[in-house]
Amino acid sequence: QVLLEESGGGVVQVGDSLRVSCAASGRIFSLVPFTLGWFRQAPGKEREFVALISWSGATTRYADSVKGRFTISKDSAKKEVSLQMDSLKPEDTGEYYCAADARTDHFMGSTSKIDYWGQGTQVTVSS
Repeated sequence: QVLLEESGGGVVQVGDSLRVSCAASGRIFSLVPFTLGWFRQAPGKEREFVALISWSGATTRYADSVKGRFTISKDSAKKEVSLQMDSLKPEDTGEYYCAADARTDHFMGSTSKIDYWGQGTQVTVSS
C-alpha cells in the first residue's frame, strides 16, 4: 500500500514562512527511485506544479512563481519531502498536494500522469 501523508499547512500572514512536509510509505518506495514533489490548487483553478526533487536529491525544479521563495528538500532515510515556503503571498493560498512519480517529466505535464497523490494540506496566506 502506498501512502503520501502531508502535514504542516495552516494560516499565515503575508510575508510569513511555512513548512509543509510529506511522508512516503509503502514497500514500493524501497524498490523504485520515485521523484517527489508538490502541486497546489486554488479554489476554482486547476492543480499546478510547484516543485520537485529527484530521489537522489540531485535535481530540483520550481515553478517560476515560487523560484527564490520556496525550497524543496528530501530526507531519504525518512522517505520524507519538505517544502519551505518563505515570503508568502496571497496567491500562494491553496491546497498543497504531495506527489510521487517514477518519471520526472510527468510533473511537467498533465496531472493525470502522476502515479500517487497525498490527501492535501491547506495553506492560507492572509493579507
